[in-house]
Amino acid sequence: MNSAPDHSLNMLVRKLESVAPLSHDERQAIQSLPVMTRILQPGQDIVRDGGQPSQCCLVLDGWTARYKLLSEGRRQILSFHIPGDIPDLQSLHLAVMDHSLCSMTVSTVAFIPHESLRDLTARFPGLAAALWRDTLIDAAIFREWMIGIGRKSAHGRIAHLFCEMYLKLHAVGLADHHRMPWPLTQIDIGDALGLSNVHVNRVLQNLRNQKLIILDRRNLTMGDWEGLSEMGEFDPVYLHLERRAAA
Repeated sequence: MNSAPDHSLNMLVRKLESVAPLSHDERQAIQSLPVMTRILQPGQDIVRDGGQPSQCCLVLDGWTARYKLLSEGRRQILSFHIPGDIPDLQSLHLAVMDHSLCSMTVSTVAFIPHESLRDLTARFPGLAAALWRDTLIDAAIFREWMIGIGRKSAHGRIAHLFCEMYLKLHAVGLADHHRMPWPLTQIDIGDALGLSNVHVNRVLQNLRNQKLIILDRRNLTMGDWEGLSEMGEFDPVYLHLERRAAA
């Protein structure tokens, strides 16, 4: 497991190579992109609902999340994002943001100008295809979350989330041997999966008692991958990974 932050565009290379093959020239072109890096504190907005950004945000270290706030202040988390993700890539083609993006942990992000990304994709159609494939996989993940919130039990939703995040982290070299960083709180999990804090707590206790998971100092170990996969009805096909963790 790579525990040291990678503050280079290599994280984007890793992410794209987990879903599509890249040539040497394409990897070099990514590494040559102009970026401005920032360190963010937990809960800090990166871009807000209604904003019109002129750059995209690449996560280099830490976790971020897309979210919406309802009129009474309740939060719905739409997705979690890890190093290598560009969670606001759609802003390259959609002028106005229809949700917000924030840091969930202390995070390092790199801002890439839209103009530079447009030039990159014009010069390298293979990279344009890889980024398009990544957005299609994002849509597949949204579909899975909709199924979970609409039809799965609380146990199924949480088990599925654990399996999904493990494979995503493994694909970019940030998890191994069924152990991964887990910086999210019970409130974060509830806001993502439509569950109360009390309900999340009960499910986590039950998963611990069944020895399906071990939560220790912001790390999660999956004691029974097959058991969690079955509980969450987890089929990794929707992640369309070129490289996948062994079960």
